[in-house]
This record gives sequence, C-alpha cells and structure tokens, in this order.
Amino acid sequence: MTALHRIAFIGNSLPRRCGIATFTTDLQQALAASAPDLVTSIVAMNDSDGYDYPSSVGFQIRDDRIEDYARAADFLNEGRFDVVSLQHEFGIFGGEAGAHVAGLLSRLTMPVVTTLHTVLSKPSPAQRGVMERIVDASSRVVVMAEKGRDMLRTIYRLPADKIEVIAHGIPDFAFVEPDEAKARLGFAGRSVILTFGLLSPNKGIEVMIDAMPSILRRRPDAIYVVLGATHPHLVREQGEAYRIGLQKRVHELGIEDHVVFLDQFVDRETLLGFIAMCDVYVTPYLNEAQMTSGTLAYSFGLGKAVVSTPYWHAQELLADGRGVLVPFSDVVATGDEIAGLLTDTIRRQAMRRRAYASSRSMTWEQTAKRYLATFESARRTRLLNVIAGTAQIRPPLQPSAPPELRTDHLHCMCDDTGLFQHAVHSVPDRAHGYCVDDNARALLLSCLLGSAGEQHLSEPLTARFASFVQHAWNPQAQRFRNFMSFDRRWLEEVGSEDSHGRTLWALGECARSDISPTRRRWAAALFAEALPTVDSFRSPRAWGFALLGLDAYCTVVAAPSSTVRLRSLLADRLLALLSTVETPDWVWFEEVLSYDNARLPQALIATGRSMQVPAYVEAGLRSLRWLVEVQSTPAGQFRPVGSESFGDRLSPPKAFDQQPLEATATISACLAAWRADGDTQWRAEAMRAFAWFMGDNDLSTPLVDLETGACRDGLHRDRPNENRGGESVVSYLLSLAEIRQLSRMTGDRPKLAPLRVLHA
Repeated sequence: MTALHRIAFIGNSLPRRCGIATFTTDLQQALAASAPDLVTSIVAMNDSDGYDYPSSVGFQIRDDRIEDYARAADFLNEGRFDVVSLQHEFGIFGGEAGAHVAGLLSRLTMPVVTTLHTVLSKPSPAQRGVMERIVDASSRVVVMAEKGRDMLRTIYRLPADKIEVIAHGIPDFAFVEPDEAKARLGFAGRSVILTFGLLSPNKGIEVMIDAMPSILRRRPDAIYVVLGATHPHLVREQGEAYRIGLQKRVHELGIEDHVVFLDQFVDRETLLGFIAMCDVYVTPYLNEAQMTSGTLAYSFGLGKAVVSTPYWHAQELLADGRGVLVPFSDVVATGDEIAGLLTDTIRRQAMRRRAYASSRSMTWEQTAKRYLATFESARRTRLLNVIAGTAQIRPPLQPSAPPELRTDHLHCMCDDTGLFQHAVHSVPDRAHGYCVDDNARALLLSCLLGSAGEQHLSEPLTARFASFVQHAWNPQAQRFRNFMSFDRRWLEEVGSEDSHGRTLWALGECARSDISPTRRRWAAALFAEALPTVDSFRSPRAWGFALLGLDAYCTVVAAPSSTVRLRSLLADRLLALLSTVETPDWVWFEEVLSYDNARLPQALIATGRSMQVPAYVEAGLRSLRWLVEVQSTPAGQFRPVGSESFGDRLSPPKAFDQQPLEATATISACLAAWRADGDTQWRAEAMRAFAWFMGDNDLSTPLVDLETGACRDGLHRDRPNENRGGESVVSYLLSLAEIRQLSRMTGDRPKLAPLRVLHA
C-alpha cells in the first residue's frame, strides 16, 4: 500500500477566532511538516463573518448553507484525498445539532477520521442522532481523554477498536523560568496568574476574581492576567456586556491594580510568551463536561503549575501531582491553592517539572505521528475489508445499466375493473378492492411509457385505467371518488383532496402524451371539468399534484385566463407556506414530513420553468436540497422518510417504515431539478434514490424482482415487506422508466454515483 499523499481537514481554521480553528490549523501544519511530500488542505467552516484565509484553506463552507456541504464533498472527492480528518464540535456546523455535516460525510469516497472535541454524557435526541450518524460514517474516532473513550463505549456503544485516544498537541517549547518573559511583557517583579481563552460565562472568571483578595493577603504582588477577546458569538448577542460586568466586579472588590484584562486574540508565538511568564495557570471552568481544553494542554506542556476545576480533561492531565484540582465554583479553595503555590517555590517547581516531563509525548511532532498512524490504519482497514469482501460497497446490488422494464406483475395485479390496491405477497388481494389513486398512477405510467421509448402498455389495459378514472368522477359533487370494493361499490361519494389532485395530474399527462388522440381529448375535457374544485382545497399535496397536471395540460391546451390564475394561485400558496414555515434548519412547507414529499418541490420547479417565474424554481430547488439532505444516511445511501415520522413536528425523519412512493417522488423531483439548473449532482441524487430499489438501502435488500417487475411494499426496521401491491409496482415502474429514459439521454448507461467503500 502506498504512503498517504493527500490529507484534508474539515473544521474551523485560523484566522477565525476559536479553539477549534487553532487546533485544526496546528494539526494541519504539524502533519505538513512531518512529511515533505504530503499535501494537506483545510475545508473551513464559516459563520456569518468572512475570513482572510491562507492558501492552506482549499474550500469554504457557509455553515447554514446545505448546498455548500454537498459542494465540499465534491471538492474532496474530486481532489482524491486519501483520508479526511473531521474536527467535530457542536455549534460549528449548520442544521439541528449540526446535522448538515453528516450529509457531507455520507457523500465522501474516502475514509473519515473524526476528532471529537466534545462528547456529551446527556445528549438531546437530536444531538445523539447526529453523533451516531457521524461516528457511523467514520472509520476511526479520536478523543483526547480516556473519559471520552469510556463514554463512547458505554453511551454510544462504539467498539473499542474504532476509538483512538490521542492527546491534544502542544508546541515543543523549552522549560524556562518566567522572569525574562515577565520583563518583556511588563510584569517584572509580579507573581503572575494567567487565564487565556475566549471570554464567555462558562469559563468561571468570576470565581477567580472573587478569590483574588484572599490571594493578595498572602502574596500582595500577585496579579491576575485575563488574556483573550470576548467570544465572537457572545459579542454578536450581547456586545461587551459580559466583560464590562467582570470589570465592574474587579472595581467593587478594589483590586483594579491586580487584575488585567487584555482584550485580544493572540497568535501562537505571543500566547506562548504569555504562558511562559506566568507562575500559575488557572482554568476555573464551571462544569465537568469539558472533554478537552487546548489552553490547559498548552500551559501544561510548557511546564506550568496549573490549578483547575475537575472537568474531565483536567482530571486526567493533572492527576498524580501534575497539577492541583479544586471544586467547581469554590472561591475559598481556589484562593488557598493558588496562594499556596505562589508562596511555596519548592512545591511549585516540582509540580512544573513533573508536568513538563510527562508532556513530552504530547508535542505536535509526536501528535502528528499518532494521527498519521491512525489515518493509515483507517485506510488499510478499509482496503483489507474490500479484499476480504466484508466491506459494504455502494451501490452493492446496483447493475451497471438499468434493468429491462417488465410488466408481468402489473398485469397480474389488474382485472377487468382496474388495478388492485394490495397483494398478499404477490397474490392480488381482492378484500381491499381498488382506488382511484393507484389507477391514476397506472395511467401516468402508461403515458410515460408511451413517451419514453418503451414498449407501450396494451390498449385494453390503458383504457381500463382511464375508464376507472372516468367512473370515479362524481359530477354532482364535482369530486373524484377514491375507494371501491371488489364488488364494484363505491365506498364514498367524495375522495380525499390528494386523490383528486393526483387524478388531475394523471389527466393532464394523458391529455399531453397518451398515444390515443381520442383519449387525449377525453382527458383534457375531464381535466377542465375537475380543475376548478381545487381552488377550495387546503392540502399542499393536492395543490402540488394539480400543478403537475397543469404543467402538462397547459402545453397542449390554450388555457383560459381562469386556469392561468389558478395555476399561479396554487404555486403562490406553496411559496407562502414555505416562507411561513421555513427556518435555517427546516426548509419545508409544513412543520411535519409526510408522504410523497418530493412532489411539492417538483411542482414548484416545473411550474416555475413553464411560467418563467424564477422564485418558484429557486424555492423548489432550495426545499429539495434540504429534503435530499434529510433523506441521506451517513453512508451516502438514500433513506426515504419513514412513515413512523408522519406527524412528528419539526423533527428529523425516522428511518422506518420506508416506502417505494418516496423514492419515486425523489427521482422525479431530482430530474426536474437537473432539467432546471443543469447541476449533474441532481442526476446523481436520482440514481442514489433508484439504487434504493436495487438494494442500496438500510437492509442491503433488493425490493424488486427483475424477472416480473414486482416490487415489495417497503422496508421495516428488521425485514422487507413481502407484499407487492399496486402502488409499489407502479412506483417502481415509473422510476425505472425515468431512469431508462435518462440513460438514453446521457449515453449508453447512466452515470451512477461513484462506487465507494463504506467504512468498517
């Protein structure tokens, strides 16, 4: 196996001001220095601010833009990087609990090694879900403390061999006395206590300020230096109110000459000088859930006497006399321990030497070696799994070209009335009769086959579907009926709004593309008669289906002004819903996800293209990008919104039960998006959704029988649904017809998403 040649990093990057940015940059530079031929590049996360990045940053992601994450994946895949190092911290990625980055990982074709800067002991459901997606997509997971390893094993159930503990890197700085640095920085003759880092309320600076009077009673020359700018997020929300409050506290205690605030974000060289000049370094953080602290690691590595509260990182690093731990928010203990160290030179010096000696394995040179070994192990494991045949291949059961379109099972599911709703395994189930929904879908299929260059359905079968639709029309109610029993009794006088809209869609397509001229005229007439009722509907999906029908109908009929107005009205309603409900994390028309979701953006995209209204197209593309994101697993597979999610308000979709209808809708919508903006990623997304039928899914189980064209009804959590009903077979055949049409348009075979190995 060849040596690693190209390594990419995802995380914040200097000059952005935060600890993750410092760590990412330090790690990148350490690895670049470790091997002259190694190419490194950073994919930098951007918040609302812009940054003047150095050339080491090869790509930037706006944290709230889902499309940027997809483009970053393209950048990494096309750059042929050997491994990606993700720096993960809650709060730096977009989406609920930072979910957007999981979508990026799912698209990558190389192994991912994730460094977790935080491991939550009590994550919210959203945080836990995102964490699980990230670690599932990672070949190795790095933490900086043994506590992190324990939590990953007990809380997140990660196998031990997937976890590496690599200490936070530190500069290789000589063990020096503080006097020279004190003189250079203007603190000669003072006993210096230092805290460094971005100011925020969780740092416990108040505790240290309150402890200063007791320290001064024993060391009157003591001075507390607070080095660091206020956290940028805090500044945006509150300005400098927090820093001003700290300064007021100092004034009230009368210790202005003994507390210095240096409001600046310093580079590494300056920081090392400040650490070098302190006698005691203090991290008085307020809670234990801190898995790592770069400032603690740096001060420890420079051989400083450290006093800290017992957060997780400090407990491990300062054990066995390498530092001093004091209880959280304990002003008395903090003051006593710091004063004790400042007045006991022998004890302080012994502690310093223990810390310095034990930190030599943490230098960036040594840390880089550990990371390189981890990266090589991740790549080697993946390659060995491929050779052994134990790795999952994406797509695992995807053929090199679309299969032949077979309609045997479709014919079996029909009688002289129409298409049966359900089947018991592959046997038509007469107990549940028929519905206009499925027969309208079947009429859509017949029209698509006629225009896609496929073998047409037989004339009697197509006529049967049209006849069912005609019989479903109730002229007195101006609505379509939906459900019919096996003995041909209508079970309702009025069907649902959605079934009415879907039937209009089928009629519109039939008016445009049916091979029979007389049936086209019939469809146009019934469409015109049934359309006005939609004006009173309240279902967004009914609006969407009607718009899809109008898109076809208006290409062949000179629509009256009332029809044009209704078309605009329905599209405007969808646009208004989106603008009302949409948030940065929920780019959708409703507060819940339901069935046939992708038809809503598809309707806006198609309508916007036909009516030349860019706002419709843009809204459709934006919402579809979001939907594609939430329908992607960490491994890059298509995972349709499960029916268990239906009705869950503003919640990430549940994985099961998965149904063919969702894959079919996604394929059509993605192809509509591709036709709208020409981005080939939409074709790849359509192929990803089609691969779900072929076995690239959570159960790695094909849903289709290639010999008969039958399609299972979906995926349960633990098994496929063995029934093969009317909706499922038509859904599969519609998708297959579209994919085969795409194949003929783009060459001999479709351009599938790149073959990739999922991480073991």
